[in-house]
Amino acid sequence: MWIEKDNKLTKTFTFQNFTEAFGFMTKVAIEAEKMNHHPEWSNVYNKVNFKLSTHDAGDVVTDKDRKLAEIIENLAN
Repeated sequence: MWIEKDNKLTKTFTFQNFTEAFGFMTKVAIEAEKMNHHPEWSNVYNKVNFKLSTHDAGDVVTDKDRKLAEIIENLAN
């Protein structure tokens, strides 16, 4: 479940290992580039952490972030 906190949508995804996490990040990168909407994210071993906000809107959560969150969610399944 995505959580809205401090004007950001946040979620952590956990995978079996680093390779799966990195593969997931690659898929997200392709979709984010298509949207021209790039996430703030980090990766440590098998975990990928996201913080989504729209910089052009003043670093608040917008429909763009919700759409990217939906895409990310679908890529994780």
